[in-house]
Amino acid sequence: MATLHLEIVTPEARAYSDDVELVVLPAVEGEMGVYPQHIPLITQLKPGELVVTKDGKKIHLAVGEGFVEVTGTTVSVLVDMALTEADIDENAAEDAVKRAEARLKEGNIGDEETALVQAAIAKSMAQLHVKRRRRGI
Repeated sequence: MATLHLEIVTPEARAYSDDVELVVLPAVEGEMGVYPQHIPLITQLKPGELVVTKDGKKIHLAVGEGFVEVTGTTVSVLVDMALTEADIDENAAEDAVKRAEARLKEGNIGDEETALVQAAIAKSMAQLHVKRRRRGI
């Protein structure tokens, strides 16, 4: 079976590197699947779930904002966060959402801080979605 080489890189480290059969990405225009021989493209990613299929098994990662470059043989993902289900601390993510929502309710914050708080909520919600997906919550 044909494969793609997937690289997921964050500012801290290379989060994933392997040959895979399929990558499903949370693009800003909607969820997109990338198979081998996909047309070349570059697009922006939003916080969400990235799903990798390798040897018929799926690996779920929570990713933050970033970009993806696709060629016929490679997928290069540059994001500010990439966590596997095992790396996600559910309680910490829930606390982060609560703190961010409380900050928004306080009001009197500028547009820039509002955008940062909303981005934090989106990344925490992506983590919770990936962590809870197997439990059906």
